[in-house]
Amino acid sequence: MTSLFLSVMPIVILIWMMTKKNGLPSHIALPITALMVGLLQLFYFNTDFTLISANIIAGILSAITPISIVAGAILLNRMIYLSGSEDIIRRWLEGISKNQVAQLMIIGWAFAFMIEGASGFGTPAAIAAPILVGLGFNPLKVAMLALVMNSVPVSFGAVGTPTWFGFSNLGLDDATLLETGKITALIHFVAAFIIPPMALRFIVSWSEIRKNYLFVLISTLSCTVPYFLLAQWNYEFPALVGGAIGLIASVLVARFGLGLATEQQTVTKTAMAGEAATLGENVAMNMASSTQNSVKSGSSKKDQPVESVSSVQIFKAMTPTILLIVILIVTRIKQFGIKSLLTDGTELFTVSFGPLGDFSLSKALIIKLSHILGTDVTWAYKTLYVPALIPFLLVVLISIPLFKLQGSIVKQMFSETASRIKMPFIALVGALIMVKLMMTGGENSPIMTTGQAFSDLMGTSWQYVAAYLGALGAFFSGSATVSNLTFGAIQQTIAMNVGLPQTTILALQSVGGAMGNMVCINNIIAVSTILGIANKEGYIIKRTVIPMIAYGIVAAIMSTVV
Repeated sequence: MTSLFLSVMPIVILIWMMTKKNGLPSHIALPITALMVGLLQLFYFNTDFTLISANIIAGILSAITPISIVAGAILLNRMIYLSGSEDIIRRWLEGISKNQVAQLMIIGWAFAFMIEGASGFGTPAAIAAPILVGLGFNPLKVAMLALVMNSVPVSFGAVGTPTWFGFSNLGLDDATLLETGKITALIHFVAAFIIPPMALRFIVSWSEIRKNYLFVLISTLSCTVPYFLLAQWNYEFPALVGGAIGLIASVLVARFGLGLATEQQTVTKTAMAGEAATLGENVAMNMASSTQNSVKSGSSKKDQPVESVSSVQIFKAMTPTILLIVILIVTRIKQFGIKSLLTDGTELFTVSFGPLGDFSLSKALIIKLSHILGTDVTWAYKTLYVPALIPFLLVVLISIPLFKLQGSIVKQMFSETASRIKMPFIALVGALIMVKLMMTGGENSPIMTTGQAFSDLMGTSWQYVAAYLGALGAFFSGSATVSNLTFGAIQQTIAMNVGLPQTTILALQSVGGAMGNMVCINNIIAVSTILGIANKEGYIIKRTVIPMIAYGIVAAIMSTVV
């Protein structure tokens, strides 16, 4: 009982620190929590100091992966904004429909759905959220909408990585994995009836959602129907294909105004500009400036005809995004043969760094540090596969001559990016050290102690809360894939011990990892950084946890019928 209490205590304190009135920012709260877990490991769990130190080093190095992705996403966002592409895309989308619900569903739901299917790694929020802000929506509210919307496709995101890789250590045959995917898709399909409206509510009123609900439903189903059908025979492409079909269908339906209220009665963009100004003191100066300009542009033109843009302008403005998607697809789908080249772990050379560990470099430039401080702890960075250099930096480098950007603009892009990643880097280091230490100790680790206690308490009723354990894993690690890797084994063990179908419990784990993206600290830091929002992590968690709980209730109900 004492072990359980001490295992849970740091997380409870972390949540309290970040969600209390005048809560601490993540770059303070997370390092404090990491220190707390480290002290518990050292003095209560009697973990070897060398092992603790090795995990701290691995945690610091692991922060390079998410921060490099965030940096790449910010750099691309700055290029799109400073090149004028964002304004053209905004005007084009306003031309499709001035209806805010339509704009939010097309970009925040369908477009993000497709991007998640191709890449994952937080790229949907990195691309979709800034476009919505450019349309005049409040950055803080857009962040919450993006986090909630980007949940349904996650289990099959990055070409199915959370499913086929997340459960790769469980010894499942292909038929069992496919069956798990089918159940996962069914639960997500049902949950999708409530998730988009709950996300939309962050920005527009329930009255406005009701008036446009037919369009919301069409846009939702245009993604989830092919998503569900494809999952019956494949666990790699449901989100990617479903999102692409849904995006095309949503744009066409919006173009004809089907299911949309003829008279828009939403919160005006002028009002949103006022909210953004209130938020401004917490928003980084550069993003605040660009957001305010976009909002002013949107509000000043609200009752005027949208300036038309030519198809050539639209294509050119969309070129970076199209390149991004194409590169992601080509490099993620193994049939093209490029994925194996970018993930080739064949070592070129190994160098001993003495007590620090063994450094190695592979043919695909995978950097690896093994046997850190003489332990089994290892860190690796897939230089060419992590979507920082490819596609983000690559697309930016291609776009510089394409848009004929001046040297001063290029310098501004990189300087703004560098200035925005300082505090998030500290927060991510704290988060990943905390995660590493929470997982240290094998079956006796704090994370396993917590999970096992829950299963002992629930017994055969475990299916009603299994998804929340998956969400807890995503909250800790920032990844549905890591959540499945971490908790898949314990979920499988619980299912066998209490006599529940393992495919159902693993599907609930997968759904939980996906819905946990709503409250995942890493994702919140990433989208907040990209939108220039500072010190609002606790505020966001307190609001996104509500749809996450609702998602878990849907999963629990569905577990009784699948």
